[in-house]
Amino acid sequence: MKRKLLGALLSTAMVASLTVGCGGGNDTTPADTPADTEAPADAETPADNEADDASAPAAAGGGKIGISMPTQSLERWNRDGAYLDEQFKAAGFETVLTYSDNDSGKQVNDIQNMLADGVNLLVVAAIDGEALNTAMNEAAEANVPVISYDRLILNDAVSYYVSFDNYTVGKLQGEFIVDTLDLANAGDTVYNMEITAGDPADNNAGYFYQGAMDALQPYLDAGTLNVVSGQTDFDSVATAQWNTDTALERAQNVLSSYYADGTQLDVWLCSNDSTALGVAQAVTSDYAGSNSVLITGQDGDEANLKNIVDGVQTMTVYKNVSNESVVTLALAKAILAGDTIDDSLVPSFGIECAFDTESYETSEGNKCPSFLLVPNVITKDNLQDLVDTGLYTMGDDGYLSAAN
Repeated sequence: MKRKLLGALLSTAMVASLTVGCGGGNDTTPADTPADTEAPADAETPADNEADDASAPAAAGGGKIGISMPTQSLERWNRDGAYLDEQFKAAGFETVLTYSDNDSGKQVNDIQNMLADGVNLLVVAAIDGEALNTAMNEAAEANVPVISYDRLILNDAVSYYVSFDNYTVGKLQGEFIVDTLDLANAGDTVYNMEITAGDPADNNAGYFYQGAMDALQPYLDAGTLNVVSGQTDFDSVATAQWNTDTALERAQNVLSSYYADGTQLDVWLCSNDSTALGVAQAVTSDYAGSNSVLITGQDGDEANLKNIVDGVQTMTVYKNVSNESVVTLALAKAILAGDTIDDSLVPSFGIECAFDTESYETSEGNKCPSFLLVPNVITKDNLQDLVDTGLYTMGDDGYLSAAN
């Protein structure tokens, strides 16, 4: 299904017309959440129902939350895991936090162990959105609600999806290129560009890619932008597991094959910071030209922020994962309390966020109610915005680091 959905995504001009999300139909309180099944708050629920017994403490204001993160090898997942763990513990929940080493089989085992441990709710950032069916089906059987976190899980056991507006992330990258190069007024000037996209197993990667390509396509069609390698389709530019070394190796190959003769490279569209780190390294060490190359990114990783200060990377799209954890916590509380989940919940977040019931689905026709946060563009000129969040500090050298 993943390949079918991705193929449909890459063939449409507007991602909003495609649905790629979780189950529960159009009802904003899916039938597989405890509020609509054997509700844990119902005193008449049989005591021998193991799933309902596990959920009962949560309905009373506490409970156990399983948090499954993909890996500790990427900085952002360490941040996400830490923020979620901190938020839930501060709210009085017991937590089980795991990292699955980018191994889908291990993630399935981790989630199964959480279910066996009696968690009341799961928060899962999937390694592969199609590889968790066994664990998700077991969660459904146990009446344990699932929040698909940041990356959509393509299984109808998912109750809700919390993420940033992924299409907008890519759109911001594309629009930044358009505005920075003033492509609308380029005249006969041609800018050479290359593209590095994300992990094919990550449902978000197609959205990032398509958002950027939709912004850039008019200029590609007009010849104002020229991809010298000819590698523009998602499969050709994808990077397994968002791996920096994989991005580095491909970038080196592109540079040696197409730019060694002195051809000027102007732009490298990178979907996230880990891939941008590899591309920036290749450009720094292997690019024959002397001009600065515009390089995009996403996440606000410390090494990339340093590159932005140094003029090696040009921008990143920042997603405040502490805000994502705030929304996830509020949603989890509402689910476990049996509250109705709709757009009336959004004001309680105190964060810019949209409630979306149309754009994502876990299987054909099964719409997933989603809470989508708003990302921001960060450049050298507005690094102070990150410091203002309280999540970063700036040293005397101008470099940012995560606040303790």
